[in-house]
Amino acid sequence: MAEPSNISVAVVAEKRSHVIKIDRYLRAKSLLKNGEYVKSNPFSVAGHQWVVSYYPNGLPTSGCISVYLDIDHADAHLPKMSLDSDSGHLIDDCFSIGCDITVLKDTVNRGDQFVVVPPSNLYQHLGDLLSSTDGADVTFHVGGETFSAHRSVLAARSSVFKAELLGAMKENSGDPIKIDDMEACVFKSLLNFIYTDSLPWMTHVTASHLLVAADRYNIERLKLICEEKLSSNIDSAMVATSLALAEQHSCRGLKEACLRDGYEHLKSSCPAVLRELIVRLLPVELEVAKDIVMAI
Repeated sequence: MAEPSNISVAVVAEKRSHVIKIDRYLRAKSLLKNGEYVKSNPFSVAGHQWVVSYYPNGLPTSGCISVYLDIDHADAHLPKMSLDSDSGHLIDDCFSIGCDITVLKDTVNRGDQFVVVPPSNLYQHLGDLLSSTDGADVTFHVGGETFSAHRSVLAARSSVFKAELLGAMKENSGDPIKIDDMEACVFKSLLNFIYTDSLPWMTHVTASHLLVAADRYNIERLKLICEEKLSSNIDSAMVATSLALAEQHSCRGLKEACLRDGYEHLKSSCPAVLRELIVRLLPVELEVAKDIVMAI
């Protein structure tokens, strides 16, 4: 009789909490039909990209707010939450969604082998390196605050930093580098992304400033994250500013979102203004078309 084999089973769990704030619910509800949604910025847990899909008019039924958690490689929604829009969770036309995600990695079943390889935590170590300033060799003065960093890390993540810190354009290694046209909180978020490849939840205004910084230092992924954030929540009060930002920094997706949402907003709330705007943009030769538009 064969002897029974020793079997070890181990499960590795990775946990993360993520909070998303939803602003201007009533506007989103007026613009989006039942089954239409807005996505959050993607965030990473256990090597997978996750997003929260928010349906202001519900899915599949209307009369509620539906929220789903989606994973990058699955076609189906995972957990679902539905709230009655009159449930009292809405405060000042906004509410927050908290996600506590626990991912169980593949079990290990390898006979007498008991070694379990944990998931990568490189981002944590690099984040600790930034926080501790151990080995830092460059200092920045931004918005009245001082930040220490590592030239090699910045150069590895940004071609602009590489040229400024290591190339022929490099700054004097002994002098702090002063950045006058950026807020301290924006530069702090920029450094955090460079070291950890992640961002905390950010407001529309912060995303706008961070997009400018990302474009300035040629950090394409950060620029796209900010562009996606701005595109997914176009504020009618900010659409002109966002459109100018998109044009200045070559953000085609944001530009398209601004044009679409700006048109829809005018169409639903100020149709007379929209008609007048179209007429003014039409060339003089199209007088007949102008009369038709104004008669609609």
